[in-house]
Amino acid sequence: MNSSKSEVDLDRPNVEEYLTDAHLDGTLQPGRKLLLRDLLDISPALNEAASAIVDDSFTRCFKSNPPEPWNWNLYLFPLWCFGLLVRYLILFPIRVMLLAAGWVVFLSLFIPVHFILKNQDKFRRQLERVLVEFICSVFVASWTGVIKYHGPRPSVRPRQVFVANHTSMIDFIILEQMTAFAVIMQKHPGWVGLLQSTILESLGCIWFNRTEAKDRHIVSEKIKQHIEGPDNNPLLIFPEGTCVNNQYTVMFKKGAFELGCTVCPIAIKYNKIFVDAFWNSKKQSFTMHLVRLMTSWAVVCDVWYLEPQTLQPGETPIEFAERVRDIISMRAGIKKVPWDGYLKYYRPSPKLTESKQKCFAEAMLWRLEDK
Repeated sequence: MNSSKSEVDLDRPNVEEYLTDAHLDGTLQPGRKLLLRDLLDISPALNEAASAIVDDSFTRCFKSNPPEPWNWNLYLFPLWCFGLLVRYLILFPIRVMLLAAGWVVFLSLFIPVHFILKNQDKFRRQLERVLVEFICSVFVASWTGVIKYHGPRPSVRPRQVFVANHTSMIDFIILEQMTAFAVIMQKHPGWVGLLQSTILESLGCIWFNRTEAKDRHIVSEKIKQHIEGPDNNPLLIFPEGTCVNNQYTVMFKKGAFELGCTVCPIAIKYNKIFVDAFWNSKKQSFTMHLVRLMTSWAVVCDVWYLEPQTLQPGETPIEFAERVRDIISMRAGIKKVPWDGYLKYYRPSPKLTESKQKCFAEAMLWRLEDK
């Protein structure tokens, strides 16, 4: 617990690091200019705002880091232009054709299997698992995915769940090409939603809408029913509940850790040498995210299947979740932060905003009247 606390402290904003000793001595000399410390003394609201500007460890979890430019001189720029032409005019069309051919093969087999073998559940499910693994492999090939898997491949066993850190929806595709997981995922619109309600539904996937409070109870009941079935696909959960930029892990939701079953951690780490795999869903559709991956040289990733964990005597589900988060963060080499990822979907209430504005206005008026 001490190590995790020190990691958290590293991310706490500290404005005083940006002030000199002259700012901190508290002495007001005649003719001295107004310093940053003087402004922060006006109001705690200003102090909070400055701290947020200096080091906002929450928004940093959801920021894409653009690659550093390397085409800055005369002999590198032609090479960069040549690479751009190769990626967009040669690799991208080939990858699109590969993906289209993969979908033709997949649908020509999946549709007959799904409807003709409707009365043979066990055999149909086995074939559907193989076909879903196949189409996920096609997706990975369309990015020229270089994926290294470490550890034993997951097996189908009752009363176990798999949990992983979450960077993009492609996390699911990368894991699915090795094992046909049933995943718990936010319900999406468009063609992704169509796939969720048709193809992925056959795997036993569970969908929810994070804006619906009643969905939590429904999903919880479905999870409990799923893990009890010996023939059900392994259940995959992304307990962060949102995509994070693969440099940080936000708090894990405790739902996966209070089921009384074995939890199998999976650590996913992307190498950003060719492309940043983080999906910022607020700024980019998933289609454009895939296009960005398909126009890069390759997607490089490591996946570690880690040792299964169980709830220890006297340990609460929240402590269990933090322990598993420690294991994943350490293996993937990413930093823990004490934030709830759902905060990025919600704005502060108007009452809170108004109260802060009122305090700031009163402090400013008091300061002006005092002058």
